[in-house]
Amino acid sequence: MDPRLVEMLECPACHGALAWNVTERRDSRIEEAEIHCDTCAAVYLVREGIGIFLTSDLPRHDLWKPLHDELIQHLREHPEVERQLMNAPLAALNIADQMYRALVSEERGDCAQAKIARDLANSRMYTPEYTRCWESQVNYVIEHVSGLDGPIVDLASGECRLVEMLARKLKRPIVATDFSPRVLRRDRKWLEFLRLYDQVSLLAFDARRTPFKDGAVQTLTTNLGLPNIEDPANLAQELRRIVNGTFWAITLFYPEDDQVNSAAISRAKLSMFLFRRSTLERLTSVGWKVQAVNSCKAKTRPTPRSNVLEGAAVDALPVAETTVEWCVLKAHSNTQNCL
Repeated sequence: MDPRLVEMLECPACHGALAWNVTERRDSRIEEAEIHCDTCAAVYLVREGIGIFLTSDLPRHDLWKPLHDELIQHLREHPEVERQLMNAPLAALNIADQMYRALVSEERGDCAQAKIARDLANSRMYTPEYTRCWESQVNYVIEHVSGLDGPIVDLASGECRLVEMLARKLKRPIVATDFSPRVLRRDRKWLEFLRLYDQVSLLAFDARRTPFKDGAVQTLTTNLGLPNIEDPANLAQELRRIVNGTFWAITLFYPEDDQVNSAAISRAKLSMFLFRRSTLERLTSVGWKVQAVNSCKAKTRPTPRSNVLEGAAVDALPVAETTVEWCVLKAHSNTQNCL
C-alpha cells in the first residue's frame, strides 16, 4: 500500500482521525499495519499489503465467495469433472468453461494458464460491437485522465480490468478497491504476474461508507461498478462527499421498454444504475453535474452456460438478446457544497 494514501484516509465509521502503527514495509510500501480511530476506537488493518477498512454495521454479500468455494469443492468431490474441465484441450471447451478453467488456474497460482484461458474466452464471449464499445469507453477515460495529477481511485474494481489498462498506459499511482479482501488478494497475485503491482494499492471498503476524507479524491473511476454495489441508496451522496474533481464511470444502460431484461433487473434490485434516466436523476439529485459522453450502442446476448458444470453461467444479464447503450458518465463535484 502506497504510504501517500495515509493522509487521504479517515475512519469510515465516524470520520475520526486515524493513528497508524506500521509493523512491516516492503521497500517504502506498507505491508502490515494496525490502525486505530482516535474518536470511536475502531480498529482497521493492513494485511498482505491490503488496507482493510470495513465497518461491521453494513450488510454485504460476497456473491463471488460461494460461487468460488462451491466450484473448488465440487471439483474436489468429482475428480472426473475436474479432469474434464482442466485436462481437455482448451479450444475444445465452450466459452463458459474456458472462464471457469481460468478461475481454477488462478486459484492454483498458475496465472499464465489463467490468462490464456481468460483471453480466449473473452475474445468470443461478447458480440464484436459490444467489445468495441467497451474498449472505446476505456480509451476515452484513459485519454481524459492522462493529464491529471495525483492517484486514481478505482471504485468496485473486481477483476481489475480497468485498473490493469490504466496501469499499463499511465505512470500514476492507482488505487484498486473492492469490499472483498479475497478479491483483492486475487488482484494482487494477478497484478504481480503482470508486473503492474508496484503502481497499484489495494483498499477493501464498502463504497457506501468509504475511508476517504472529504474531497480527498481528485480522480475517481469505475468500470461497470455502480450497478454491482448492493443497496446503493446513499452511494451517490457518499461518492460526492469524497470527490473534489471528476468521477469517470464506464456504464451501460438497458432500454426501459425491454420488458424481459427490465423484469430481471428489477428482480435483482439493480434498477437504479442500469437505466439512463434513473442513473442521471439519482446523481443529479445529490448535486453532481453529470454528462453521458462517448455514447455508442451495441447488441448483446446472454453468455453461454457451462457444458461441464451443469447450469453455471458467466453473467446474470442479459437474460435475452437486446441492444445496450455504452457511455462514460462524467460527473463533477464541489465538496464545498456537499450535502
